[in-house]
Amino acid sequence: MIDTIHCSVNFISSPMWDWLVWILILIGVFFTVMTGFVQFRLFAHSVKSMLASRKTDHHEHSESISSFQAFVTGLASRVGTGNIAGVAIAVSVGGPGAVFWMWFIALIGMASAFAESSLAQLFKVRDANGHFRGGPAYYIRQGLGQGWLGVAFAVSLILCFGLVYNAIQANTIAQAVQSAVGCSGENTCQSWNNGKHLVAGFLVLLSAPIIFGGIKRVAKISEMLVPVMAVVYLLMALYIIITNISMIPHVFNLILTDAFTIKSAAGGALGGVVSQSMMMGIKRGLYSNEAGQGSAPNAAAAADVPHPASQGLIQSLGVFVDTIIVCSCTAFIILLSQLPSGDLTGIQLTQAALESHVGAWAQTFLAVILFMFAFSSIIGNYAYAETNVQYLKNNPMILNVFRILVLGFVYFGSIAEVPVVWDMGDLMMATMAYINLISIALLSKYVFILAKDYSAQLKSGIKEPVFNINKYPELKQKVKSDIWDK
Repeated sequence: MIDTIHCSVNFISSPMWDWLVWILILIGVFFTVMTGFVQFRLFAHSVKSMLASRKTDHHEHSESISSFQAFVTGLASRVGTGNIAGVAIAVSVGGPGAVFWMWFIALIGMASAFAESSLAQLFKVRDANGHFRGGPAYYIRQGLGQGWLGVAFAVSLILCFGLVYNAIQANTIAQAVQSAVGCSGENTCQSWNNGKHLVAGFLVLLSAPIIFGGIKRVAKISEMLVPVMAVVYLLMALYIIITNISMIPHVFNLILTDAFTIKSAAGGALGGVVSQSMMMGIKRGLYSNEAGQGSAPNAAAAADVPHPASQGLIQSLGVFVDTIIVCSCTAFIILLSQLPSGDLTGIQLTQAALESHVGAWAQTFLAVILFMFAFSSIIGNYAYAETNVQYLKNNPMILNVFRILVLGFVYFGSIAEVPVVWDMGDLMMATMAYINLISIALLSKYVFILAKDYSAQLKSGIKEPVFNINKYPELKQKVKSDIWDK
């Protein structure tokens, strides 16, 4: 039955991705140009705003989360298996050139991330407990007046992030543990059939109390966990790059040369002109940084900020950190090792590459780091899904049933085969991205209003712009809350 499902998933997913690659590029370029390259122009400002938000407190409502907490909650979901296992899959299948396309889609995707997260802030609402809620489902319903499409997005996100993506995170943790205990590749162990069930049970027990604590607890855990794990992994990567500094020009040449070789990725109307490296780089890049996918706006909307564009810029920065910094570290660890992929898949390839640089202890080290990455992604993914479950029906019983279902998929992912869960993730990711990208394009005039208003206040000398929706009557008619009335 699993094989049948797998074949059906690929049959639907392949033609969707033929077109999605180009839509991602076109939308990213569109917002980059039309906002005046906002992701580069205000990059330094976004870094300052993100750091300052750790120390300041805008909270009118005790249940809201800070801008920095929203940033790290989004980063908790972004920085996960895509940065370690996903990059390894991209390089092993698409070649070194896939790294270039990951960089490319991230840099233009920063503008898409700015657009979607600014819209999420603009159209956010307060729930009965005083929490801010928002995301694509909310701005589709209010901005476009298409409630049915908002429901379709909410359902696709719940399936993607609440279930399938969490199965991927759990799967990668299990793969890392399998490799660390010496049961990967040719050394497969019969005893691992029991071991993976133990890993699955452990993950479920660890995830349950955080998931049942809701988004506020998720934000607090992410605020503690994400910076620590990122710094430790980056320091290890920096050590490897410095000790192999003479090979860096060769690796860059390899990436750039391979990026433009023609290795057909697919058939169809557009698939034949997409190289394997381009397809894998953009697929794994989107999985990792989520720019334009419509996921991070759910965390962005939960923050209490004085201007929607402020959080848009901070979430845009998250795309840069995820792909240009963290994904690049993994890519260089693998390419500097000069290991053939052989029969290793995903995380196990990264572990083998790291071991070739620093010794056998790297297997355990990366298993621990990967656990932190993937575990933070499980709870970050849940935060996105919770927002959309409540969009559909704000009922405590339904929410608790969903939480149990999430834990069931964590268990399933731990014991499933690698290709099955990743290909299911690609299908769900494409579905979400189609709905969200078309929606933010149709709502682009509101993005441009926010970007222009924010930039004008900065130019006038205001260090922390404040948005007053009363200056924009057309916009006020669309927004269904009084949050931005000043």
